[in-house]
Amino acid sequence: MMVDPNAPFFRHLWVRVASVVLPLAWAVLELWTGNPFWAILFGGAALYLALALFVWRRPEG
Repeated sequence: MMVDPNAPFFRHLWVRVASVVLPLAWAVLELWTGNPFWAILFGGAALYLALALFVWRRPEG
């Protein structure tokens, strides 16, 4: 995995949300300015982070 979803850095919900929203917003900006390559790249990064931080993450128990 490229991102360790169980790292202490991602413990807080706002950090996980920001880690997904920022590249997603950048993808929208790139798409809006006419750069589909970068939009796909950042959109893919946002999708990967969403899966890693919200689906594959094992919460502390």
